[in-house]
Amino acid sequence: MKPLSDGCAANDEFQIANAGVQHGELVRDLLEHRLQLPAIPADRLQRPGLDQAIREALAPGHVLSIEAPGGYGKTHALVSALVDPGQAPDRASIRWISLSAGDNAPSRFLSVLASALKVADMGQGTSEAFEDHLALMLVSKARQAPAQPEVLVLDNLQHVTNPAVIGLLHYLVTHIPGNLAIALVSRLPLPFASHTLQLNGTYHRIGSERLELTRAETFEFFQKDNAESRITSVSIDHLYNLTEGWLTPLALYRRELEIAEERRPIQESPYVERFLKDSVCQPLTTTQVKSLTVVAELDSHCDELFYAIAGQDSGNTLAPSQAAERGLPIKLVPGRGRWFRFNPLLQAFLQSHPVAGRSARMLRASQWFGQREQFPEALKCAVLAGDNDEVVRIASEGTEALLLGQDTASLLMLRKNLPEHLLERSARLRIVYGWVHAIGGQFRQARQLLEGFAPEGWRDHESRIFALKAFILRGEGFVQPALAMADKALSAGGLSAQAQLVTHIVRSNALCAAGRFQEAREANRHASKLAREAGDSGSEALAVYSHARIELSKGALGHAENLLRTGLDTSLQELSRPARIGETRLQLSLVLVLWHQGRMKEADRLLVNCARHAEQTRDLGLLLAMALRVFMCRSQGMLDQAFVWIGRAERTMHAWQVDEALYLPVLEALKASCWLACGQTDSAKQAISKLEPYRQDGCVTELFPTMPGLMDCLQVREAIASGDLVRARDNLESIHQRYGDSLPGGLQLHVGLLNSVLLLSEKGVQAARKQLEVVVVQASTEHFISPFLELSKELTPVMDKAFSFLPKSEFTKALGELFGCEAEPLAGQLAEPISEREQGVLELIAQGLSNQAIADKLHISLHTVKTHARRINAKLDVKSRTQAIVRARELGLL
Repeated sequence: MKPLSDGCAANDEFQIANAGVQHGELVRDLLEHRLQLPAIPADRLQRPGLDQAIREALAPGHVLSIEAPGGYGKTHALVSALVDPGQAPDRASIRWISLSAGDNAPSRFLSVLASALKVADMGQGTSEAFEDHLALMLVSKARQAPAQPEVLVLDNLQHVTNPAVIGLLHYLVTHIPGNLAIALVSRLPLPFASHTLQLNGTYHRIGSERLELTRAETFEFFQKDNAESRITSVSIDHLYNLTEGWLTPLALYRRELEIAEERRPIQESPYVERFLKDSVCQPLTTTQVKSLTVVAELDSHCDELFYAIAGQDSGNTLAPSQAAERGLPIKLVPGRGRWFRFNPLLQAFLQSHPVAGRSARMLRASQWFGQREQFPEALKCAVLAGDNDEVVRIASEGTEALLLGQDTASLLMLRKNLPEHLLERSARLRIVYGWVHAIGGQFRQARQLLEGFAPEGWRDHESRIFALKAFILRGEGFVQPALAMADKALSAGGLSAQAQLVTHIVRSNALCAAGRFQEAREANRHASKLAREAGDSGSEALAVYSHARIELSKGALGHAENLLRTGLDTSLQELSRPARIGETRLQLSLVLVLWHQGRMKEADRLLVNCARHAEQTRDLGLLLAMALRVFMCRSQGMLDQAFVWIGRAERTMHAWQVDEALYLPVLEALKASCWLACGQTDSAKQAISKLEPYRQDGCVTELFPTMPGLMDCLQVREAIASGDLVRARDNLESIHQRYGDSLPGGLQLHVGLLNSVLLLSEKGVQAARKQLEVVVVQASTEHFISPFLELSKELTPVMDKAFSFLPKSEFTKALGELFGCEAEPLAGQLAEPISEREQGVLELIAQGLSNQAIADKLHISLHTVKTHARRINAKLDVKSRTQAIVRARELGLL
C-alpha cells in the first residue's frame, strides 16, 4: 500500500512527475538552449515609459509579475526593457527560462533552475525534500556574490500546474538571493498568494491595461503606413477603439497592409481571424465557445445574468468570470463588481458567429433587468429581442424613470418601425419619445410630438409637458424662456420624482448660464435632495454633473474635479448594473477639467472610454468629446488631425439628425480657431461670419455654456490677425459690456490674455507685462492653462518679452515649457529693477525719440528725462543709448 506520507492520491496526475526523473536523462548542456533570450522584431515600437517601469520593478530582491492574455506582447516588452543599451543589465546577467508542461516534474524544474542560476544541481535523489534542494541552491547562489545584479525570467508560467512545483515557485520568490530579481510572465494570475510580497514592497505587477498601446502609440505604430497612404488617420482611430491597443492583432493587421493589394477591415483580416481562433477558441470546447458568443451578445455581462439567459443545465459552459480566469481578453467593468466585458475586437469576432435562440435570450435578459427596475437596460434588451409589445409596455410604464438612463440609441432604433397609432394611443409613450428626441438633440421632432396632443391628453399631462418644454428650450439655448417654463412645470404639480429632478437640473443649468451662480446652486440642492431620496446612483450622477458644471463656469477647477471624482466613486457603489449616461457626463466633465489643467495623458486615457460609451448610447456628449479631441490635436500642432475630427463630428451629428443649431456653431468656432492657428485669416473670417447669426441670438447651449463669449473672442483674435487693432479693442470692450461682472472663469482669462496682446502694441511691454502677470496669478490658483494653449500663437510675442518678469511657480514653469521660454528670468540679473517711469522712457528711447521729444510726450522736464536715462544706463551697466537698447532686448525689457 502507498504510504500516507506521500501526500498523493493513487490517481494523482502529478504522482509520477513528483517521483523524480533520473538525472541521467537531464543533460545540463541540452538545457542551455532553453535559457536564451527570445528574439524580438527589429521594427518594434519604442515604449520608453513601459521599459522604465519594468526596469524599476526589477530591483534586486524584487519580483515582477507580467500578467495578460495572449497577444499583449508580454515577452517582447520584457526583452525590450532588458536589452536596452545603456539602461538595462548586461545580457550575460539575464537568465531566461521558457517553461513548458514538461516542467511540472519538480526534479526537472530544479535542474532547469540550477542551470539558469549557474549553481550545482541539488535535486539528485528521491521526490522528497524538493524544497530543501531548492534552499541549498539559493544558498549557493547567494554565496557567489556576482559583481552586478542578475535577472531570472520564468516565461510561460501558465504551464505550471503541479502543486509541488507551485510550492517551489512560492519558496523561490520569498527567498530571493540579495542580488537577484525575478520576473514571472504568464497568461494567468499567479498560482500562489502574493500579498506578503506586496506588503513588503517587493512585488510589482504589470497587467494588460499597461501593456495595451495608448491611442498615441497606436498612431505611432501605423505612422509609416499612414505616411504611405495605406491607412488613414480615421481608420487608425477606429482600429484603436476596436482593439483597445491589443498589440498582436494590430501587428498582424499592419503586416497585412504591407503585402495585401486591397485593404480590408481588421475584422475581416484572415491573419487576425486566425489569431483569434488559435488564441481564444482552439483551447475551448464547442459548448464553451457558444457560451462566449452568448456573453458577447451584450456589451457587459455578469454570471447571474449569464445563467439566467443561458441556463445552467450543462456543466461545460463558460460563465464570464470563468472566461476571465482562463486568461481570455475579458475585463472587469471598473466599479461594477463582477460585471465583465470583452475586448471589442473579440466581441465583434464572436458576434460574427451567432448562436441560435438570440431573441429568446434577449427577452429573458429584458425580464431579468426589469425585475431589478433597471428600465433602460430592460428596454434595450427588449428592442434587441424585437418584441414591440414589450418595448411599448416598458416605455409607457417607465416614463421619466426610463429617461434617467438616456440610452436614446435603443429607443430611436425602435422609433423607425413603431406604428404611428401606438403613439396616438399612448400619451405617455408620446411624452417618452418627446424626451428621447429632445435628449438626442432633435428638438423639432420633439415639438411636433407635443403639438399633436389632444386637449384631454394635454390636461392629464400638463406638468410633464411643461417640464419637457423647459428641457427643449434649454437645449436650444434659450435661457430665460427655459427658466420660466421650468418654474411653470414645478408650480403645476403632479410631476414624478424623476421629472422634478430633471426640471430642477434644467433650472440650475439655465441660472448658471445666466451667471446667477448662487441661485443655480440652490436649484441644484433641490435636485440633489431628490436624487438622494430616490436612492439611485444614476440620478445622483446627474445632480453632481450639474453642480460640477456650476463650478466649472466659475473657474473652480479643483472643486469641480473633487465633485466629479466623488460623484464617480458614488455611482460605482451600485455594482449590479451597467453604467448610465450621468456617469459618462461626469467623465466628460472630468476630461474637460484635465484639459484645462494641461493633464493631457490623463485626459486622453479617460476620453477614449467615455467617448466610446457616448457613441454607443447616442449621447450628445459625444460632440463635447470630439471637440476636446480637436483642442488636443490643435495644442499639439496636429492641425490636419484637428480638421479630421471636426469632419467626423459633423458627419456624426448629421447622421444622428441633430438640429443644426446645436452643433454647427460649435464646429464653425472650432474651424475658425484652427484656421487662425494655421495663419489662414481669410478662412477664419469666413467661419466667424457664419457664427454671427448665432452670436446675435445669444443662445447658450447646455454642453458649451461659454460659447457666446468664445465667439466674441474669436472676433477679437481675427481682428488681431488681420492687423486691425482698433476693431480688436472695440470687440474686446463689447465683451466687457455684455457680461459685466459675470464673466465665466475661463472666458475671463481669455479676455485678460487678449487684452495683454493688445496692450503690447498700444502701450508697450510694461503695460502688457502687468496685465499678463495679473492673468497668470489668477490662472495659477487652479493651474488653468488651457487659455494659454488656445491663444499660444497670439501670446508668443508677449511671452517672449514678459516671461522673465513673471513670478516663479509651478504654473509659470509649465508656461515656460509651453512657450519655450527660459525657466530662469534673465531680468533677475539686474541688481536694481527698472521702475515703471524708467520703462516708459526706455521704450521711447528704443523708438528713436530725442530727450526733448520724450519730455514733451511724457509732459516732464528735460532734466527729468536725462536723470531717468542716466539711471537706466547705470542699472543696465551700459554707456550709451544704443547699448541700452541692445541690453534691454537681451533682458526681455523691450
